[in-house]
Amino acid sequence: MLLQNDPFVNAVLNRVAPAEARRAAVAPMDAYRRDSDVWVHLDLPGVDADSIDINIERSVLTVTGQRRWGHQEGDQVYVNDRVQGEFGRQVHLGEGLDPDGIEADYNDGVLTLRIPVAERAKPRKITVKTGQASEPVMETETVSR
Repeated sequence: MLLQNDPFVNAVLNRVAPAEARRAAVAPMDAYRRDSDVWVHLDLPGVDADSIDINIERSVLTVTGQRRWGHQEGDQVYVNDRVQGEFGRQVHLGEGLDPDGIEADYNDGVLTLRIPVAERAKPRKITVKTGQASEPVMETETVSR
């Protein structure tokens, strides 16, 4: 139902990103199904909600954004482990998901997406009818030669 994008696309994203942002090119993600929804959580600590962009095109969900460090010219940097710059994550939404019903919430540095399972993909019970004569599914005719 939900597939991560292939390494080729991630490699392309890494090539267009600045060198210092390459470590941040892919946001850590968890995804799981609970009842009638698929839940996706992306860790985006320190990212301003206004910089987050979520798009869907041809069943591909793309999340992009930026994390900026507010250092000033003349700062003497001792450690720079926190990843800065642009990031992106893409996942393919299977046919069993409803892209029109996606909801997004950003709280405490975690972006949460709720993707509903499409009605046609939900399990359903088929009723077996008994005691009724049914019409043939296909009519046949014997032809003599």
